[in-house]
Amino acid sequence: MITLPFKANGSNGDIPDNGSLMLDLRSVQKYYASPAGDYHALKGIDLQVNHGEFVSIIGRSGSGKSTLLNMISGIDRPTTGEVWVNGTALHAMDEDQMARWRGGNLGILFQFFQLLPALSLLQNVILPMDLAGKYSRRERRARAEHLLEIVGLTDHKDKLPGMVSGGQQQRAALARALANDPPLVVADEPTGNLDSRTAETVFALFNELVAQGKTVIIVTHDSSLAKRAHRTALIADGEIVNEYVAKALPTLTPDQLLRATHKVEPRQYAAGAVILAEGRNSSAFYIVSKGAVEVILPRPNQSDVVALELGPGKYFGEMEFFHDRRNRASIRACESCPAEVLAMDYENLSALLHESDITRQTLERAANLHETENSARRAGNS
Repeated sequence: MITLPFKANGSNGDIPDNGSLMLDLRSVQKYYASPAGDYHALKGIDLQVNHGEFVSIIGRSGSGKSTLLNMISGIDRPTTGEVWVNGTALHAMDEDQMARWRGGNLGILFQFFQLLPALSLLQNVILPMDLAGKYSRRERRARAEHLLEIVGLTDHKDKLPGMVSGGQQQRAALARALANDPPLVVADEPTGNLDSRTAETVFALFNELVAQGKTVIIVTHDSSLAKRAHRTALIADGEIVNEYVAKALPTLTPDQLLRATHKVEPRQYAAGAVILAEGRNSSAFYIVSKGAVEVILPRPNQSDVVALELGPGKYFGEMEFFHDRRNRASIRACESCPAEVLAMDYENLSALLHESDITRQTLERAANLHETENSARRAGNS
């Protein structure tokens, strides 16, 4: 269990915690100049992460995920757009301001460890505290020793990085990232060069940090590990795929998911507002993105009954697509809260399913199952 020692006065450094988002990227664009012309690496990224969340960023090589992490960490700057971290506008800082801010407020874990080879593991962990001027000299050593203890490296603290394994170097790098008690830890492929057992250990350490209030954002190629974070952000061709589209239609490829993201239209409904009325023609497939919606079935001579509640990532409208295009039930926003749904018209859904047989088969099975369940509920309510 990680117990963070010697908490700094106001663990967020000199940035007050005012309850705002930990991370707020607003319309971030990034271009790089090349002999062939400007390369558009990030295309209008909007991404929000709350305090204490564990978020994984996944995507193919060249999709923009490392560039995105560089925006978050202030290693690189957006061409246009805004990057806010814990209430601080990184996009408005000069290099000196950025270096000071990063030293006290951000822990960075790299794929290739980046430990200084001429310093012992203990000295590598002490160094960020020396540079930031945090803690007394005695506290720095005690803190570094404790951080190495909690990552299981007490017996190796006086060894040079080249004298220990890759997994031990990565755990030492994690201890170094925590040296100044940052509220945010970012990691670029932190398990990419580790065996599965060591990767599991590092991932467990991330979970413990989150349990103690840290915010952790990792870039990883390992989709099985990524799914164990609170949220997964899929990036494709420099854009973030809508996470609820990805959750509802997980059998689509990243490129197909990105196209689906472009084809959905957000629609907001007040609490209790009707979204679909039973018996009317249906023209769209819907994915719940905020709040919840209720599936309503009528009962003869009685009040209607709530048959089902659907939360974010759940969908409806697939029965009508595969059957006679008439609503099989009424759908309304949950009576206790507003809801947002993402609507995709049937023409676009049909084109998408034409490209993905497995997604068509999955939705058709769901449609048939839900049709059977609705019939059973109606029989039971009559």
